Amino acid sequence: MPSSVPAINRNPTTNRRLHPDRAWIRILRVLLGLLTLSAVVWNVYRSANGLTESTIVQSLSQFTNQANLAFGVSLVIGGLLPRERLPRWWDHLRGGLAFCMVMTGLIYALLVAEPGEMLRWDVEWSNLVLHRLTPVAGLLGWLAVTMTVRGAWGRPLAWLLYPVAYLVYTWVRGGIAGWYPYGFLDPLGDGGWGAVLQTTSMVFVAFLAVALVVHVLGNLRVALAHHGR
Repeated sequence: MPSSVPAINRNPTTNRRLHPDRAWIRILRVLLGLLTLSAVVWNVYRSANGLTESTIVQSLSQFTNQANLAFGVSLVIGGLLPRERLPRWWDHLRGGLAFCMVMTGLIYALLVAEPGEMLRWDVEWSNLVLHRLTPVAGLLGWLAVTMTVRGAWGRPLAWLLYPVAYLVYTWVRGGIAGWYPYGFLDPLGDGGWGAVLQTTSMVFVAFLAVALVVHVLGNLRVALAHHGR
């Protein structure tokens, strides 16, 4: 069955070297995917054994663990299967996960991490993987690896569906359980709902802006490999 992915018709030498079917890219994806999944599993294990203040459900309710779990699975699948065996929309999914990785790193660095933490390396290894390595790796993979499927302007809005669903889930569950994974989403803290909604509005604007940037960068990468629709 022929692939539905448009063929490379620009810069063939460079794009074949960076093709997702190249052995080194596939190996790197699998290794990074397994490392990412191991970090998520380690976080859940620590919660299950009382090594953190979070329960298993609370650990799995964190955006970092959810997004990295999906990112890790996508890396392993993308490394094990050739591009022609993956659906045409696969690159759109990759872009959405790259966007989530970038936002995971930014939100953690700006709103969650303790003062000075991002300048230190003496933190839990899973923290380094999930908040520093995967955000960078997700964006680099999106910008470097050859792709020829262009995204429409509705793509960034589609990428926002998961963060919005996550926000709704967090507030609904938080209202029932009295626990919120991140302080800036907790209406029980100082400022109440007013402060939460103000911060959330700014975060949403940041999400939209980053989604648009990642989308545009993805289409620019496509333009380096394929001319036409």
